[in-house]
Amino acid sequence: MSTRTHITVLLNEGVAALAIRPAGIYVDATFGRGGHSRKILESLGSAGRLIALDCDVAAIEAGRAIADPRFTLVHAHFSQIESVLDQLKITLIDGVLLDLGVSSPQLDTPERGMSFRFDAPLDMRMDTTQGETVADFLARASQSEIGRVIKDYGEERFAHAIAKALVAARGEGHITNTKQLATLVAGVVRTREPGQHPATRTFQALRIYVNHELEELALALPGCTRRLAPGGRLAVISFHSLEDRIVKRFMRDGATSPQPPKGVPIRAADLPAPTLRLIGKPVFPGDAEVATNPRSRSAVLRVAETVNNHLTNHLSGKTINSNPPRPPFRERG
Repeated sequence: MSTRTHITVLLNEGVAALAIRPAGIYVDATFGRGGHSRKILESLGSAGRLIALDCDVAAIEAGRAIADPRFTLVHAHFSQIESVLDQLKITLIDGVLLDLGVSSPQLDTPERGMSFRFDAPLDMRMDTTQGETVADFLARASQSEIGRVIKDYGEERFAHAIAKALVAARGEGHITNTKQLATLVAGVVRTREPGQHPATRTFQALRIYVNHELEELALALPGCTRRLAPGGRLAVISFHSLEDRIVKRFMRDGATSPQPPKGVPIRAADLPAPTLRLIGKPVFPGDAEVATNPRSRSAVLRVAETVNNHLTNHLSGKTINSNPPRPPFRERG
């Protein structure tokens, strides 16, 4: 088991981005070890409520330590936010936080198989109760499929050579542990950025693939915004370019009025209004945080606020054109 203390990335910035109302309802859709959740609870009043989600049973077990009547923890993927809210009979929320990627406890627990620093079974699942392990995937996938996964999810330029070597190695037995995989990849990848292990991108790619991380994110973002009340905040912390690209495009598109087909005579005033408003600029960890927690160095926080919500309109039977006043969101100096 891991003994490393988990350090929550962008703790204060992430919670401040939600502009918390004491009596509001908030969702921490990626509980982890509860750093953001505990901070949110500190800001909530007695009438406030926090719903937390996590697909990792170890995180759910850790969350049992929070004995607070305002707090509800659910074993679920963040893409299931709407069904979770439905089960809890909650229609709209005031804010949702997504802290994406893998957590330090997952990386630092050898038996999870997430890191090449340990020799362990090649699992990598965030939810160990279901799904295909990396070892299972490598045992059954074709060379072209393995190569596509490593290239698309790891942005690895040696993806084809790695996939070829992996398939060839199956003739001598399946790749079942992290040391086997890391050693094989290191034998193929001859050059790498200074300080980066040759297998870094391959491990990232396989982890993202077996956990459907990008697909989960693409499903979760619209689900979150559908359940946000007007003026509700969506705050997302990403750790690599593939995640951040999805978040950036989603928020940008939501903050832009849909454009009619070229040549169609529609007045600008008649176009549908944007559903989101971008709040501030992207926020990055400061030098002090990176020095304390090097894993935070690639993090970026993006924030958006709902301008309108079709679900709210449907329930109320009227159009909502203004937002309640919110406290300002301040970037890290």
